[in-house]
Amino acid sequence: MKTNHYRFASLLSLCMVYPLSASPIPGLAPQKAWDLTGYVKYMATATHPDGSDSLLDHLLHQRFNFEYRFDSKLRVNLGMRNRLFYGDSSQFPAYGKLVGVDSGYFDLSTNWLDSDGWVGNSQLDRAYLTFNADADWQLKLGRFRINWAMSTLWNPNDIFNAYSIYDFDYEERAGADAVTVSRKLGFASSVELVYNANQDKDLNRYATRMLFNHGGWDIQFLAGKAGTDRVFGGGFAADIQGAGVRGEWSYFDPIYDSWPRLNQALNSSLSMQLISPTQRLSATHVATLESDYSFASERNWMIRGSVLYISAPTQADNALLYLNLPVNARTLSYTQWTYYGEVSFDVSSLSRLSASGSYYQDGSYFLGASVSYSLANDWQLQLIAQRFDGKAESLFGQSASTVVFGQMRWSF
Repeated sequence: MKTNHYRFASLLSLCMVYPLSASPIPGLAPQKAWDLTGYVKYMATATHPDGSDSLLDHLLHQRFNFEYRFDSKLRVNLGMRNRLFYGDSSQFPAYGKLVGVDSGYFDLSTNWLDSDGWVGNSQLDRAYLTFNADADWQLKLGRFRINWAMSTLWNPNDIFNAYSIYDFDYEERAGADAVTVSRKLGFASSVELVYNANQDKDLNRYATRMLFNHGGWDIQFLAGKAGTDRVFGGGFAADIQGAGVRGEWSYFDPIYDSWPRLNQALNSSLSMQLISPTQRLSATHVATLESDYSFASERNWMIRGSVLYISAPTQADNALLYLNLPVNARTLSYTQWTYYGEVSFDVSSLSRLSASGSYYQDGSYFLGASVSYSLANDWQLQLIAQRFDGKAESLFGQSASTVVFGQMRWSF
């Protein structure tokens, strides 16, 4: 009996010790082959047009980002956003069609609900393979973000994925259906080739970029075809006396100079609805220069300023279209000169306040303010107010409005 007690005690000790000895050692645990992240957020939007009825809209937005690593050389990434709209704007007949637009080569967007002011949409905006042949060569194929921007506001070099500065709710930005081959050439130096297909072959995009560092300055040059334009340009980013300084310039030279041919080529491009049928595209320079400076202080003050120049701007006849339809690198603004300024600071360790404004040469202006508050590690509250106005004859002045957003976000 005593022997049996010893055996039972020994077996119990073994069962208690074994899990401890089999547990991963901190710092030596094998990495898992996959990651899944994302968020869920709710946003209420109140739009108050001057002289018209106000609109109230609701958006429930869920996103996931998935990555699976087969080995050190090959991985696959998927990203999907699922959105449910309800409110006054979604009552408009064409609203669901606008939400469901996918401008890529493959239509990876579907509306699973469009009835009685409810619009539900799911879109796969990331789906790509990355293959690293060695430490220098990389191949990427599928739908992914091609970010050639040097500046943080306007991006004339971002010929594949340009976006509106007023769209704060889509921080991931749209992806492009493309294939890219890149090779590292040394410290902060690389060359990259990109081909971005379109259902209309006349809108295909392809370009090459050379990126290098010289004397602490990041510099790039690019050349290729962007839709209906031949394009070449360059950009830089540097630190001067503690201030960040960045700039970009691109030259767009239209391939087609007759509107019937151009209209045929642009038939599937929503962004070209900004262009009046009576306009004629011409060669144009698009350039921007920006700077920001952060003050070492308890409130972490930061100021930023930027200027955008377009030698031959594409005119816009409707503020609603200009603010809501996709833009491209040549249509970042509708006036020759556009200016932007911003200041931000920490209200507390959990909250930050920012104020910004932009001014257009026709007398239009934008004023914005936002405050973010961290409710917990994974929870954030954000309040945003925007005012679009200007001189009576200006684009924003003709349809002045105030928009207020309230957003709650949970990240996982």
